[in-house]
Amino acid sequence: MFITKKHLSRRHLLRGAGAGIALPLLDAMVPAATAQAATAAAPRLRMGFIYVPHGAVMSRWTPAQEGPDFEMSPILAPLAEFREHMTIVSGLRNRPAESPDPHGITAGTWLRCVAPEGTSNPGDGVSTDQVAAAAIGKDTPLQSLELSTAIGGSNNGSYSSTIAFRTPNQPLPMESDPRKLYFRLFGEGDTSEERERISAENSSLLDRVLGQAGSLSKTLGAGDRLLMDEYLESVRQVERQLQKMQEQDLSLLSVPDAPVGMPDSFPVHMELMYQLMALAFQADITRVATFMSDREASMRTFNNIGIADAFHPLSHHQNQTDKLDRLAQVQTWFCSAFSTFVKSLAAMPEGDGSVLDHAMILYGSCMSDSNIHNHDPVPSIIMGRGNGRIRGGQHLAYPQNTPLANLMLTMLDRADVQVGHHGDSTGLLSDL
Repeated sequence: MFITKKHLSRRHLLRGAGAGIALPLLDAMVPAATAQAATAAAPRLRMGFIYVPHGAVMSRWTPAQEGPDFEMSPILAPLAEFREHMTIVSGLRNRPAESPDPHGITAGTWLRCVAPEGTSNPGDGVSTDQVAAAAIGKDTPLQSLELSTAIGGSNNGSYSSTIAFRTPNQPLPMESDPRKLYFRLFGEGDTSEERERISAENSSLLDRVLGQAGSLSKTLGAGDRLLMDEYLESVRQVERQLQKMQEQDLSLLSVPDAPVGMPDSFPVHMELMYQLMALAFQADITRVATFMSDREASMRTFNNIGIADAFHPLSHHQNQTDKLDRLAQVQTWFCSAFSTFVKSLAAMPEGDGSVLDHAMILYGSCMSDSNIHNHDPVPSIIMGRGNGRIRGGQHLAYPQNTPLANLMLTMLDRADVQVGHHGDSTGLLSDL
């Protein structure tokens, strides 16, 4: 038998007119007659950390049953389609977030599991995502992504505006402009000045690489051609949305120097950030991403689902049934937006499964009952199978006061990142 199949580099780019677009994992990236698991094209683990502010109505978040036979709770119902990829983790407490100023430090202590003043261990305080990124993100164009939907104010790094800390004292800024993020992922530019120059261009990145895309497509098998076409069409759809959004914003902006490309609609903004994060995972541009779906003490309203209450005041529900109903509706909407991201990952074939099979996505909050500002128990779920390291399809309930840091330590362990301890952790969650 003669094997003549040639293979592409996992880092192959489509290039043209100064643009470069990464590709998803193709069969042509696997050397002929070589086990995929032994090649550089083997599926790589992705880790995501999606933060939702103001905790949850825990009685409507937490299933009544433990183990694999749990019934989906009302708030988590939008994820029912992906039940087998879902691990609900209950009973965890983040003691370091407890403070007289809860909204001021809650978000920033979620992945650190260390209070702002630190601990006696000088190494404590690096967020889980950055511990992971230092280990599994070294071979990707972007070691990690830090994203947010917050508009206005400062995203330059404080305990209320970021969840990512590269060092105990170095918070990372969160990108909230989808247009800038798009060009950061698919355009050129190593500096913010270069990225701003590129983001001002109106030409399509895809138009600039179509020549090479056509040539490459002729050399691929039918399955690879279909996968590449679907991926590039996904990129094209984001381009179209951004172009439409830019045209709309040009006439609606009331502040002349407002950044072009910032969505006027919060649901559109959320959708774009999720789409871009999914594409970044699919193309292996990054393997680690954090996303603040909104910030603590948010005054956002949700007229898109018929709720005019501002988010933060609504979260102080005082156990009034009508307010709890509306708050749960808002939290269900956030979960529904997240479910579209999960669905995107599940629809991306890769290796022996999908990108979702090769991911660990933590979705939750660092606050429990926002009415009393407590952090015990915090709402947490993991979506994805983590390259077979996460069992999925179960509700795990741990004894009260089990540290949230144990979940972070376990996620790092499942990613083969051995750190010994994380924050105030006391051990691994073996059932995960």
